[in-house]
Amino acid sequence: MSECNHNCSGCSENCSERDPKSFLEKPHELSNIKKVIGVVSGKGGVGKSLVTCMSAVLMNRRGFSTAILDADITGPSVPKAFGIKEKAQGNETAIFPVKTKKGIRVMSVNLLLPDDTDPVVWRGPIIAGTAKQFWTDVVWDDVDFMFVDMPPGTGDVPLTVFQSIPLDGIIVVTSPQELVSMIVGKAVKMAEMMNIPIIGLVENMSYVECPDCKKKISVFGESHIDETATKFGLKVIAKLPIDAELAKLVDSGLLELMETTAADPIADAVEEFCK
Repeated sequence: MSECNHNCSGCSENCSERDPKSFLEKPHELSNIKKVIGVVSGKGGVGKSLVTCMSAVLMNRRGFSTAILDADITGPSVPKAFGIKEKAQGNETAIFPVKTKKGIRVMSVNLLLPDDTDPVVWRGPIIAGTAKQFWTDVVWDDVDFMFVDMPPGTGDVPLTVFQSIPLDGIIVVTSPQELVSMIVGKAVKMAEMMNIPIIGLVENMSYVECPDCKKKISVFGESHIDETATKFGLKVIAKLPIDAELAKLVDSGLLELMETTAADPIADAVEEFCK
């Protein structure tokens, strides 16, 4: 290891003196963002994007100006949930997010691609750079709560987003399987390394409710989320069911019409955390 000159910006060493916040990027000069909440998972396929979108919808209903930065560049699903067809516009100095029918501002790579089904076959540095540009080059005007749909896992792209965007807190999304403790542990430890507080855990696909007797059926086996939360000193914010009606709304691009109250505790937790 070479002698430290205390200039982290030009240093590749990963030492204990390095402050993760030293890499934070400033938003566009015309942006005004009050709170930034990251939604993360230790692995893909647990419903992180759904929780992100539902959170933005709920805070929007409570009278807050909300936005979604879709940093999951290779798996952009946010525009689909809101039925957004138009593309993002821009000029020489800025990119402008697209608004949903209810006024939620959204920026996603699918709003820039010629066709929604075009794959993003890019290498890591380009993917990470694109996620960073959604923060630095997009005009986010007067946003009370921005929700960042983080890339899954703990690799290069999530690390870049963690280091570039000043997250006020994160929500960890998981599923009921027994390996959840290990997966949550990875996300929690990464957040600790980045000095970012954790608002709590959300268990998605926790159960399905019988339409006749209202019994809750654990489709994926017994939940381990409570033990996991206790292990890491966290709280369980919500346990979301498998909801066929909600799935239909997402597939139809009508998520803003959702009537479920299962996710209301997430909005409660975000408001309480940000007071």
